[in-house]
Amino acid sequence: MREVGQGSPGDQQGDRHRSTAALMIDLEWVAMTTHPTPSPQPTQPPQQTGATSPSRAPRDYLSELFSLEGRVAVVTGGSSGIGRAIAGALARAGASVVVVARGEAGLAATVEELTAEGCRAAWVSADLSSREGVRTAAERAAGAFGEPDILVNSAGINLRPPMDELGEDVWDATMAVNLEAPFLLGQRFGPGMAQRGYGRIIHISSQQAHRAFVQSGAYGASKGGLEALARSQAEAWSPRGVTCNLLVPGFVMTALNARLSSDPEKVAALAARTMIGRNGLAEDFAGAAVFLASAASAYVTGQSVFVDGGLSVH
Repeated sequence: MREVGQGSPGDQQGDRHRSTAALMIDLEWVAMTTHPTPSPQPTQPPQQTGATSPSRAPRDYLSELFSLEGRVAVVTGGSSGIGRAIAGALARAGASVVVVARGEAGLAATVEELTAEGCRAAWVSADLSSREGVRTAAERAAGAFGEPDILVNSAGINLRPPMDELGEDVWDATMAVNLEAPFLLGQRFGPGMAQRGYGRIIHISSQQAHRAFVQSGAYGASKGGLEALARSQAEAWSPRGVTCNLLVPGFVMTALNARLSSDPEKVAALAARTMIGRNGLAEDFAGAAVFLASAASAYVTGQSVFVDGGLSVH
């Protein structure tokens, strides 16, 4: 309401009449503003200024966490099994992926599948059982899309003779592929990642690294060494932005486990030991691999991440 000034007694009476009238006018104005006459709705919705579409914000947030756009990944053993599933996941998340393995047919099929979906992928055929083969593979892989930001060591061999019959040839072959190749590739790519301030090294380990069963032998020893290697790499390079972790499968239906997967009774028994009630599939590792390869895992390093349906704790 407007304020009314003081005046003479005669004026005050007139002022009272004017104040009363003014009060009535003001009360009418308040009523009008409190209960305005409805106006016709606009035919076009009002434009929002400075607002973010609700459907867009989650996509942007997830992209910041998990997108691998602009990253380069090298995946050994990437033409089959868990390695192929991880190579596909990283490529579909935006990374340029170089798949390294021995068989050209499997490599070509893997890359053809990814490029048909619009992904960037290339392949390198290599033998990782010798130091020279590993060095050659590393240089050829780096020549495809440039120095990698992500290294996935999935290549492995699984020879299981009884311990009494374990010869030096099996020991040497197992250590060369399962442990020495990841070491050499780490030495080739890890320092460069650290210098650039970003890197992700992911090793595929095994339950055998944590407990011996089914003639663990050289295979179990190689995977135990691999887990120790990952922690050493994490200690050396994590302060400079390079995380080093492991994925630990349970029993996964892949060619590497053909000896067990061909026995239905053993397959069923292994599935019963999980909490989920089934054995693993290669595709079960896609999400975990993208997480460990992305910015989302910046504070996760030196860890063994079990992707085993609860097998290890059941």
